[in-house]
Amino acid sequence: MITSTSFRRPKTLRLARKPKYPRVSVPKTSSVDQYSILRFPLKTESAMKKIEDDNTLVFICDVKANKKQIKDAIKRMYQVDAEKINTLIRPNGTKKAFIRLSADVDALEVASKIGFV
Repeated sequence: MITSTSFRRPKTLRLARKPKYPRVSVPKTSSVDQYSILRFPLKTESAMKKIEDDNTLVFICDVKANKKQIKDAIKRMYQVDAEKINTLIRPNGTKKAFIRLSADVDALEVASKIGFV
């Protein structure tokens, strides 16, 4: 016997959709690649101090990029492993990434290979 005053619609079978044609003519491609993730290295005095003292590179990145994407971009572009990545969004709206390299890689060598030291 049902004692509830509200009607609950029974759960029925919901099949997966099988459209006859796609609703968009061209599928959306990812606009994020390693060259758009890492915009440019920062060349300030404090960034140079980070390179020398903390084995850390400082880059300006895409605001929508996350730490994993930044780590993968560093690996693909410069063939070095990042140990840790800290990010912050600056007051002007750009994202700054502090990329600490693993101990077996010297950040000064990587910076000279990039060409900003």
